[in-house]
Amino acid sequence: MVRFTASQSIHLSVDPQPIPVGHYLRQPRRLINALMDMKRVDVLGDGRFRLTMRPLKFMMLHIQPTVDLQIDTEANGRIQLYSTGCQIRGNQYVNQRFDLHLKGHLAPICRQDSTHLEGTAHLVVEVELPPALRFTPRSLLETTGNGLLKSILMTIKQRLSSHLLSDYYQWVQSQLNDGQDPSTLSSSLHHQQSQG
Repeated sequence: MVRFTASQSIHLSVDPQPIPVGHYLRQPRRLINALMDMKRVDVLGDGRFRLTMRPLKFMMLHIQPTVDLQIDTEANGRIQLYSTGCQIRGNQYVNQRFDLHLKGHLAPICRQDSTHLEGTAHLVVEVELPPALRFTPRSLLETTGNGLLKSILMTIKQRLSSHLLSDYYQWVQSQLNDGQDPSTLSSSLHHQQSQG
């Protein structure tokens, strides 16, 4: 069994808006939309999503993981994201010997007159490699695997940096254009969530 790990942090400065970013973050579907290509996402309901990742090449292996994600939101806007399952398409041997754990959080942090989004993500993969790779030096396997996981998290970070805030700003404008009173938004969002 070989274990690969990677971690990534993010820090975004949020421009002041009439509706705090915490209200926006309570909508898991918008977050997933900013993070992922929605063509690769199935909405399972109740903050659960199934993500079909792009095909990956690791050494001589070609795999395509499908990861189930759960997003939990808290009243203060903090988000917890974690994987609840994973399957490997295209390689039954690896699928039966593959374990993936993704855990992350994102939260709005207010300091004086400014708001920031801060978060971290941790990705761990454990896999029993097929016989053909068992003679490959472990250090090479780990370096390659860790690098692959790091590139996945970096792609997510780049999407988050470029898409999340722009979507948030557009969302605020659409709420205001719809005549939404920012002071009543919190209770209406809470009501929507309780209705599922």
